[in-house]
Amino acid sequence: MKLTHGVDRDASELDPPSINPFAHDIKLNLADKVKIGLMSVTVFPVRLLLTSFLMLLAWPFAFTASLGRSDAAVEPQSCWRRLVDLSLRALMRAIWFCAGFHWVRVKGQPAPSSQVPILTMAPHSTFFDAIPVTMTMSSIVTKLESMSIPVWGTLISYIRPVLVFRTDQDSRRKTVEEIKRRAHSCGQWPQIMIFPEGTCTNRSGVIRFKPGAFIPGLPVQPVILRYPNKLDTVTWTWQGPGAFKILWLTLCQLHNSIEIEYLPVYTPSEEEKSDPALFANNVRQVMAKALQLPLTDLTLEDLQLTLSQGPLSIPRNSSLLAFNRHIYRLGLRATTTDTELVQKARRARKLWEDRLGLDDFALHLGLHHSDTLSKIHKLFDKRGDGKIDVRQYVIALSAVCRLSRPMATLKLAFEMYEIPSEEEDSVLGATDLAAILEAMLGVSDQDFSELLRAVQPEPTGKITYGGLRRALEREPDLVRRCMRRSAPPPCYTSSSSSNGQPGHKKHD
Repeated sequence: MKLTHGVDRDASELDPPSINPFAHDIKLNLADKVKIGLMSVTVFPVRLLLTSFLMLLAWPFAFTASLGRSDAAVEPQSCWRRLVDLSLRALMRAIWFCAGFHWVRVKGQPAPSSQVPILTMAPHSTFFDAIPVTMTMSSIVTKLESMSIPVWGTLISYIRPVLVFRTDQDSRRKTVEEIKRRAHSCGQWPQIMIFPEGTCTNRSGVIRFKPGAFIPGLPVQPVILRYPNKLDTVTWTWQGPGAFKILWLTLCQLHNSIEIEYLPVYTPSEEEKSDPALFANNVRQVMAKALQLPLTDLTLEDLQLTLSQGPLSIPRNSSLLAFNRHIYRLGLRATTTDTELVQKARRARKLWEDRLGLDDFALHLGLHHSDTLSKIHKLFDKRGDGKIDVRQYVIALSAVCRLSRPMATLKLAFEMYEIPSEEEDSVLGATDLAAILEAMLGVSDQDFSELLRAVQPEPTGKITYGGLRRALEREPDLVRRCMRRSAPPPCYTSSSSSNGQPGHKKHD
């Protein structure tokens, strides 16, 4: 089964305008409320007590089996380890039974780890997606912080997870290398079960896959999940009920259904082996077709952009949403570190007088021509003459890669635009400040006069980074006020993405 569709298509070809996969609302009618009220004082306490007891009972098995293990090698599967494995599977199945998942419908045939080292599972929509993990005892990719959760962290440790160290800037590369190392072990390591969406959605569409599971270039087995319940209490998204409410409502249901379907093994072509993004997208299409769900080009990063907070938060009409998608497709986002941004900024400062056409821009980035690269170039063609100031590109790249640290991006931008001065702080002019803010926020033709008055009550024609930072600390809403007074141009509205709020539509 092979697909030839590439990943360079516009989001408009993929995103039905009403899809918002990151929001969920549980609507309860009177009968539902009465049932939940009765279950809350009868069945819920019993189920919660039983699941907690069984989890505590599973802990010593997992703890004992984890003692003395090496992180670099798999220990021999001795008789007592097999016994522990069977015991844990039985205990975990009992936990899900007590939670109301009385039977699990499984379709298809799971492939052995020697044939398929990686299972790709979607859609990822709830913490109950752990059910197939505990049934197979497959390894997962999880953040290091998960290991510190009492009891649950020990159970996760037993299945030999691939850990993500979020404090390590090089964590993404190390995670991919570890996945590749295990995948090429010829079945010595347990299968790795990966949720390539990278976040939970409401199952209204299949969002774009991250390429990590597809970088090894080995066959994968797609696994799809369904929760065919009349009342959806399991979905846990960014905007919706919290974890405890989901647990409470689910345990208050008489029965909860789950279906796990193993699709045929997907063997990549030579083209897909050399292009993980294409491989990921083609597997995604197979899974979406089996689920009968639409594709949507949204990602976790899009959501993070639209939910950004602080004095330099990304507006809803920002062209950075389109920019973020394009650099993701080219693999630029995953490989950009703080050190590389500093190097790019130094090169950009030297080149800014030589505005770059598309050919020179491709050469500057060391990339081949593509439709995606052309779209990135066009985003920064402010004069419409086919040439760009590469500093604007670096600012935008820093803004999406360091979303939680906008002041670091602002400092980098000041250093690229600064005017030679005797002052220790970076200094630039009002026009350059407007250009920086427009690149950071992904907007155009904004009136920042109020901001300039706040930074320098007595105009001097020079603005320092320190002065601007102090102004933003005094008035965190200053930039947003300026932008509300300036209507966004139509060309940027067309690049907007779903803002993660119910009822808002995406315009692509």
